Amino acid sequence: MNLGFDALPEACDVLVVGAGPAGSAAALTLARAGLDVVLIDQHVFPRDKVCGDGLIPDAHQALRELGVYEEVMQRAHPVAHVACVAPRGGRVNVSGELAVLPRKVLDDIVCRAAVAAGARMHAPARFVSPIEADGTVQGARVQQGERQREVRATWVLLATGAVPQALMAAGMAERQAPSGVALRGYIRNEAMVGRLDGLEIVWHRALRPGYGWVFPCGGGVFNIGVGISEMSATGAGGRQGRGEPNLRQIYERFTQVHAPARELLQGGVAVGEIKGAPLRFGLEGARFSRPGLLVCGEAAGSTYAFTGEGIGKALQTGILAARAVIEGQCGRSGEAQLRAAYEAQLQALRPRFQMYQRANLVNRQPWLADLVVWRAGRSERIRRRLSGLLDETSHPGHLWTARGVFKLFTE
Repeated sequence: MNLGFDALPEACDVLVVGAGPAGSAAALTLARAGLDVVLIDQHVFPRDKVCGDGLIPDAHQALRELGVYEEVMQRAHPVAHVACVAPRGGRVNVSGELAVLPRKVLDDIVCRAAVAAGARMHAPARFVSPIEADGTVQGARVQQGERQREVRATWVLLATGAVPQALMAAGMAERQAPSGVALRGYIRNEAMVGRLDGLEIVWHRALRPGYGWVFPCGGGVFNIGVGISEMSATGAGGRQGRGEPNLRQIYERFTQVHAPARELLQGGVAVGEIKGAPLRFGLEGARFSRPGLLVCGEAAGSTYAFTGEGIGKALQTGILAARAVIEGQCGRSGEAQLRAAYEAQLQALRPRFQMYQRANLVNRQPWLADLVVWRAGRSERIRRRLSGLLDETSHPGHLWTARGVFKLFTE
């Protein structure tokens, strides 16, 4: 699959930088449309990636659109519900179309599909800077070790994730610091199979301003982690700035205050290292386009605040970016129209991201989770509304309006 750095061509129609969900989804969509696509990544695949690994309905839908859903589900561990656990121990199960698949496997499947469709994958290769002429991006300089090469392209798609260096080099970064950070590990514990059978998300005072999770990956392996859903504008790269919470301390607190997490670790064996990574939320922190260049995926802030879920929207934005380029290549829109249409499609997603930002109040004030879980346990209508958060038929922020709080006590 990997053609290596030396085989990089001098030119292509589209250079896609980053082979995660957004980049590989874009490369797959473009290659199927007949475009000459070069896909590069800093790492040879398959490679590990810090993530909760949960696939919620928007990811399922995008994977179907890409034609890889069946292959993904053959490897994924299906689950039937999200278990929401409140600080006082209350719990409610929210049903939905859900699964867990480590990103090392998921990303490799989508990337291989892109290659099978005709995209050329080259790694390791790092984006250094755009090639520009008259204010238009016309390709990129890429590097491996001390060697550097130029690849000319009609379009460059940046799908470089939450780390800001590529955005900064391309002049697209509006915020360098992450929106949040996450830390996760894998634990093998056969004794917990069946006891932890959903996507378990936990709120507690000790975890403010974040949350903890335990997701079953199948085969007796569990993904356990914590996320902080708000960082100051100066906190960067997951490093602790002045006043920032210490993520490893929160991880340790999680294993102390949540009994299943504690039992999982005490009776289990670590699979690999505990790793952390930055997150970019809310379709904020980056410009979406400039002449010759589009930004998609988590580089564009495609991860939801409150839940930290980002796989589905990364896939979706990659597909949208590819379709915009295809429209331009077919002559149905000019360059300026193409960029305007792509940005409008991302802007159309913004209200939902704003609702999740609003719902992020629960991570700062976890007693609200006690209220919601308590009422959901007594109201089928509220449980249906919570399920609607997963399949995107209802908005999470509506729970935190005056009307929403009123409904918690009257439905």
